[in-house]
Amino acid sequence: MTLTALGLILAAAVLHALWNLLAKQAGGGVILVWLYGMTSAVLLTPLAVALAVLDCPELDTTGLSYTLASVLIHVAYYVVLQRGYKLGDLSLVYPLARGTGPVLSTVAAIFLLGERPTALALLGAILIALSVFALASPSRTATADTKQAVAMGLLTGLLIAAYTICDKQAVSRYGVPPLIQQWGTSVGLAAVLAPLAIRRRAEVRHCWTHHWRAVLAIGLLVPTAYILVLAAMRFTPVSYIAPAREVSILIATLMGTHLLSERQSVTRIAAAATMVLGLAALALG
Repeated sequence: MTLTALGLILAAAVLHALWNLLAKQAGGGVILVWLYGMTSAVLLTPLAVALAVLDCPELDTTGLSYTLASVLIHVAYYVVLQRGYKLGDLSLVYPLARGTGPVLSTVAAIFLLGERPTALALLGAILIALSVFALASPSRTATADTKQAVAMGLLTGLLIAAYTICDKQAVSRYGVPPLIQQWGTSVGLAAVLAPLAIRRRAEVRHCWTHHWRAVLAIGLLVPTAYILVLAAMRFTPVSYIAPAREVSILIATLMGTHLLSERQSVTRIAAAATMVLGLAALALG
């Protein structure tokens, strides 16, 4: 991986962990997702229009179909992730979601995109899988909400792998500009969830009144973080990009511990550390 790609991914990881912290503090939920999706769409639309007018990118129907597929998968991703935050700790749901994503993305890249990671990278995938298994094994005293949060975290990881493959094809093979790809996701997210937001206008007003600062911040951080990732994807294989992003796992776990006062078991800390080692092996491999 080049230093340019690594720098883009590390910057994105910090921004990604930060917006997830803000979403957890705001209580999560579908209405929050719609509000920050709308915010992102409003912020990105002038930039997307300017790019389309000045650069005139050539977009074919196949590339745009990958963009559309990514939009739908992202909608499911945001909703499932916020449901997980409703039920469980940031330091449980976030590592599960972000840890399973790169493993599944790497497997998909091997079989669908023909990428060939090294033995060290595959060892990293195994370490991540073991740490995910440890995180996904609640104690006997775990509540029903905790078990559901684990399920939401694992499902989020599957969705991450799915949209990663779609986005890689769109921006790398078919030349969709990263800004246009992210703009499409933001507009699609806002449009798909709009009927629900209209029916739940009271919740929209309540969420905006109490969390408007978080909504604006997340609406800016979400597209900025992922545009950096998409830019790196244009010239770097998925099997290196996906795992390198997950340094955000360590950042989010520390945030959950020190800013949200979430209790950490020895198993959870050890699993997070193992996951980081696995991610490092994937990146170096």
